[in-house]
Amino acid sequence: MPTTRILAIALGVALTAGGAIAHDISKLPNTPAGKAVLARHNNFKQQGAAFKAINDELKKDRPDEALIASNAIRLKTLTSQLPSWFPKGSGPSPRLNTDAKATIWTDSAGFAAAVNRMQVESSKLQQFAAAGDIGGMNRQARAVGGACKACHDKFRTPAKD
Repeated sequence: MPTTRILAIALGVALTAGGAIAHDISKLPNTPAGKAVLARHNNFKQQGAAFKAINDELKKDRPDEALIASNAIRLKTLTSQLPSWFPKGSGPSPRLNTDAKATIWTDSAGFAAAVNRMQVESSKLQQFAAAGDIGGMNRQARAVGGACKACHDKFRTPAKD
């Protein structure tokens, strides 16, 4: 397997799996904003798990195409819901432990563009998976990872070790 492919897949997995909130979610207030942050955390965990499953299969000599296809559908579905995970008032504040930057709400056009890119790339991945095109899936998994990274770079605080 070419080194660049391994690195691209690893980057995509790390970025997507890292989309989950790194803070202690048990300390969230029982308010609409706290519930939104918790739901966002859980949704990103699901999204990360689906993308990790896809990338894990693509590393194999004989990937399970059905497993990739089902996770690609799951990823596409979750990604289509992503805009609703950031309701107004669920951004960073002293009472909310969230890695979401305030830029999500102050640069709503930029955030919408980043979300749209993720939706487009996830949709393309699902199409390659439905067609059983392993080469296309490999290329598109890198594109999905790139969309994750671009959004994280601008709209998510860096993960804390």
